[in-house]
Amino acid sequence: MRTTFTGVSGLSSPPDVAVVVDVMRAFTVAAGAFRRGAERIVFAETLDEALELKARHPGWLAFQDGPVVPGFDLANSPARLRSLDVAGRTVVQRTTAGTAGALAVAGARLLLCASFVVAGATAAVLRRERPAEVTFVVTGDGGRAEEDLACAQYIAGRVADDGLDPGPFVDRARNSEAAARLAEGVRLGWEGIHPEDVPLCLETDAFPFAMAAARENGHLVLRPVADG
Repeated sequence: MRTTFTGVSGLSSPPDVAVVVDVMRAFTVAAGAFRRGAERIVFAETLDEALELKARHPGWLAFQDGPVVPGFDLANSPARLRSLDVAGRTVVQRTTAGTAGALAVAGARLLLCASFVVAGATAAVLRRERPAEVTFVVTGDGGRAEEDLACAQYIAGRVADDGLDPGPFVDRARNSEAAARLAEGVRLGWEGIHPEDVPLCLETDAFPFAMAAARENGHLVLRPVADG
């Protein structure tokens, strides 16, 4: 399996198989929502689109990143997600990195979205599918996020070696600029950030499913995929 690691700006055309990585925090939140029973996640291109979808569909929830925005149910915090009832619900998610990266490769034949919590299951899907080439899309910091690159490289390594030690990869994420920014946000009391967000984002292989996105009724929709 040939691997390419790139940011969105490095994409010239949709790859055949793409793994879009956002560790802190979009796809950790998405995985947590599925773990808590969410049915599906619809990716929105803008905040306005997310709120419009929520307004048209009573019972849907809307998640965004950054400071708390009126009308949204969650500001992309995996820790704060634990107090929200998402069982059986559809979630609309819009973030500046993860969901934007997924939408950029929406034409891929196989599109997986990943973070450390679903890394092993994501690798298992790739091992089962046996693609000739996989493009890992690093979404944070304009494609330079160390935590996303570390997670992508861990997933790629797990395809070949299912016993690969996650420790060195997690350490890179723990010492990343994104982790430092979240810690600073906690110190300054920024809305939408919880002290447990970084530890939750660093939990490795916590959930037994991968996450695959595909077009449904004009929207890019993410659903869990059981390992095996």
